[in-house]
Amino acid sequence: VQLVESGGALVQPGGSLKLSCAASGNIHSIYAMAWYRQAPGKQRELVAHLIPSGSTNYADSVKGRFTISRDNNNKNTVFLQMTSLKPEDTALYYCYADLRPMQTMTRAEYWGQGTQVTVSS
Repeated sequence: VQLVESGGALVQPGGSLKLSCAASGNIHSIYAMAWYRQAPGKQRELVAHLIPSGSTNYADSVKGRFTISRDNNNKNTVFLQMTSLKPEDTALYYCYADLRPMQTMTRAEYWGQGTQVTVSS
């Protein structure tokens, strides 16, 4: 199983960006998918979390600005729509999944390589 992120870019303050994360491989079950971020010199933090029921959870700093969603045509893909971006949103954004792959049938956590989001004028 691999998680592949895309969509990171340089964007001006106040702008918008949409990140994508696709989980590839034969997957039996997905229990949760999420986005984390890590800024230079800071710890990795949870940005947004989504479970199959559709329930979501957001960091206070992004509530009302960011939206996590799942691709209706491919449940193994999640998006992070980011609006009203601020310089403090600058970070490496990681995709996370809690899932059970077909090959091992062992529930485990998986991480993507990260995609850089830079908010600057």
